Amino acid sequence: MASTVASGSVVYERRVVERIHKYHWPAVQLNIWMLIMLIAACLIIGVFATFIQIQQQLLLPVPWYFPYYITVGALTVTFIVVLLWLIYQRRLLPSIVMIGGFILFVLWLVGLIVISVELWGPTGSVSSNCNLFVFGANPQPTGQSLNTLAWLEQRTICQSWQAVFAFGLVGAIFLLWIMVMAYQVFADDSA
Repeated sequence: MASTVASGSVVYERRVVERIHKYHWPAVQLNIWMLIMLIAACLIIGVFATFIQIQQQLLLPVPWYFPYYITVGALTVTFIVVLLWLIYQRRLLPSIVMIGGFILFVLWLVGLIVISVELWGPTGSVSSNCNLFVFGANPQPTGQSLNTLAWLEQRTICQSWQAVFAFGLVGAIFLLWIMVMAYQVFADDSA
């Protein structure tokens, strides 16, 4: 603290020392996590955007979970962009990652449960319809015809549902992983 005397009184000037606490994040794990989560989020956004287009083309109502999962995917991409910005600013805190990861985990888990019910539900599930009409089609259409094109489109839709479930599961597991990683970064720093 510095002091100066001005006309019989003492004036103290306080020096502000900015101390930035830095955490050591495992760079390779964090980069792999961001890459896989970007892939999962973008796949889900793309598949459900395509499904919405198909529903609108067929003049069918759009189920609520299509835009829900698109929104969750967009929030995930936004979260990763914010993490990248914080990394660039050297201000990535474990608490931010844990809170954001937990919120996204709950959102992904809700989407995963809905997709599971639609994919393997009790009656009229996507999986049973796909197994009956698409994968179980005997003989499978071949050649250059509208039947073959329709069958290929149906198979693509069935495989898209399977991909959404797989990447939804991977996304939920990776969100658990980032929360554990953030806790380890915090624990390693306090030790």
